[in-house]
Amino acid sequence: MESNPVLLESKSSPINLLNEMQQLRLLGHLCDVTVSVEYQGVRAEFPAHKAVLAATSKFFKEVFLNEKSADGPRSNVFLNEVQVADFASFLEFVYTARVEVEEDRVQRMLEIAEKLKCLDLSETCFQLKKQMLESVLLELQNFSESQNSEEEGATHPSVAAVVEAERDPLDSPTSRPSPGASPEGPAAKPKEKL
Repeated sequence: MESNPVLLESKSSPINLLNEMQQLRLLGHLCDVTVSVEYQGVRAEFPAHKAVLAATSKFFKEVFLNEKSADGPRSNVFLNEVQVADFASFLEFVYTARVEVEEDRVQRMLEIAEKLKCLDLSETCFQLKKQMLESVLLELQNFSESQNSEEEGATHPSVAAVVEAERDPLDSPTSRPSPGASPEGPAAKPKEKL
């Protein structure tokens, strides 16, 4: 009797794999490439794993796959005109699938994603920029609507004034009993003629 195949799938394995690779990188374990970046005289070196970089960046994939075997495997890659903070954020993103940056750096992260051909980061930056733009447009729309309502309020009586004018005369302060007066007394009777 044949048994039917079943699928064994881990939902946590991809996250666990990324977390473990990030820990190995941070500790400098099993790193087989050093990426040197320099921008306006500021230089830094980042140990990393070729497999992770190649899997997340078409730029690195091309660099590593086009290495000449005569030269031996490349252990250093140099990137100029890349800011140290931006490359550090890029590495954090490719190793963890998330990174926190200031709003004004999102455009620079998009540029580094395009330079290094990292589609996941590029798409993430693009979606965030779209959300930020929609948020600004919504704020502008709300501001415009509030300005329009203020202008209309200046030319038309306010809703509160209309409600006050239509209020039942029984609710007016002169028709309420004074403190200490009995509800059956003359102060409690509404005036029949105003």
